[in-house]
Amino acid sequence: MIKYDLHSHSTFSDGRLDVAELLERATEKGVDVLALTDHDTVAGIPVAKQYIAEQNLELELITGVEISTKWESFEIHIVGLNIDIESTSLQALLKEQQNKRRERAKEIGARLEKRGYEGIYAQALELAKGAEITRAHFAKALVDRGVAKNIQGVFKKFLARNKTGYVPSAWCTLAEAIEAIHSAGGIAVLAHPGRYQMSNKWLRKLLDEFSASGGKAMEVAQPQQAPTERQFLGQLSREYNLLASQGSDFHYPTSWLDLGRNLYLPKDCQGVWQFWGAAEEC
Repeated sequence: MIKYDLHSHSTFSDGRLDVAELLERATEKGVDVLALTDHDTVAGIPVAKQYIAEQNLELELITGVEISTKWESFEIHIVGLNIDIESTSLQALLKEQQNKRRERAKEIGARLEKRGYEGIYAQALELAKGAEITRAHFAKALVDRGVAKNIQGVFKKFLARNKTGYVPSAWCTLAEAIEAIHSAGGIAVLAHPGRYQMSNKWLRKLLDEFSASGGKAMEVAQPQQAPTERQFLGQLSREYNLLASQGSDFHYPTSWLDLGRNLYLPKDCQGVWQFWGAAEEC
């Protein structure tokens, strides 16, 4: 059976592994088909294609991106799979997103510096190493300063809503992200719907708008997930006639999360890979 992992990140956004390390680890973990889906950038895709060709890796790369959107009071992520990274419409949207991300990062830095963490923006920018700067880079900088034991602790104390370093996002809309993905020939996937901490009523409202805007798939399976959640999301994918995707949302290896780990779809779900013609289930 083919093993699909359709959500991963490299150092081109907030992943800890560079593209080569990511691809090598995917191969080691038995992944057959990997989507590289960095936040609001496709800069890593050409690098990945070249590395796979040069090293003759037995790994199929799905071109992807993860786009941040604003919906109601939530930040919702939309994954685009099997996209044409040269699409003019997609490139234009990503450029806007990148500009918004940089402005937000500057404001986060300013707020944290007022709290006494001098030079935190410069430190986060250095950690990004030329990639798109994210809140995770600020979190890593604060962990390095001993402010908290881990990134989750920093988010809870400084970067979550109503905390010192929280800056509201100004991302594009759901419809804008979906349209850009479709214009690039790809399929729009609602990322990790179980993580938004919303009631079932709100989740169904989100799925209504996502579907009405042209969204065609949703992530159903992730490594660190209760079986009941996976079954429920599978049920929703069938109810809303959405293809089902699976992905680790890999940023770096941990004891509970890795590439290709614990990824399978519930019975009767239709895999999103059918969109590009792959018929086998994982």
